[in-house]
Amino acid sequence: MAGFLSTLKRIYLSVYNWAVFAGWLQVLVFAIKALSESGHAAVYDAVEKPLQLAQTAAVLEIIHGLIGLVRSPVSATLPQIGSRLFVTWGILYSFPETRTHMLVSSLVISWSLTEIIRYSFFGLKEALGSAPSWLLWLRYSTFLLLYPSGISSEVGLIYIALPFIKASEKYCIRMPNTWNYSFDYFYAAILVLGIYVPGSPHMYTYMLGQRKKALSKLKSA
Repeated sequence: MAGFLSTLKRIYLSVYNWAVFAGWLQVLVFAIKALSESGHAAVYDAVEKPLQLAQTAAVLEIIHGLIGLVRSPVSATLPQIGSRLFVTWGILYSFPETRTHMLVSSLVISWSLTEIIRYSFFGLKEALGSAPSWLLWLRYSTFLLLYPSGISSEVGLIYIALPFIKASEKYCIRMPNTWNYSFDYFYAAILVLGIYVPGSPHMYTYMLGQRKKALSKLKSA
């Protein structure tokens, strides 16, 4: 029974990783095509649906960690996925004024390159039991450039959205109301920006530690 469940888990995780890999590959191809043919202002419209689908699918990774399907700590997974979902749905989807900015291009390319490498790495590990050494190196090295470019794009887009958030009052709850509760999305967005300040260096340091561990195993292999 245990062997059957283990096989079932590997099949599920393999299918999941390769499905999301295909989604991010589509995002990258559409982004490059739009960028080369029409410029940065056309990138979001070209990638909107596959971007939303691929990024939202990452919610399953939090569930995988919570139920012990994977060893990734939820404390590391949750902030990263949460911030990306906030940018995907809370900024780009909610405030169309941000969609034509050039930072969308750097965001989409940084995210898609990172995820294409990551999901293919884990897809091969689940399907074949291992991944080639060059892919392992890419998995634990490309973040050195792609993480700063992705984070900078996220922060930049949230900042650019602030005037539109304030003017629209979208998602705000004003008093008086039945619940006797108020919520201001503008200040929530500022709070999210504030979380990036300690959160980004912490995550980068964590990934450097993971890189050191992974590459030391590679050298000793």
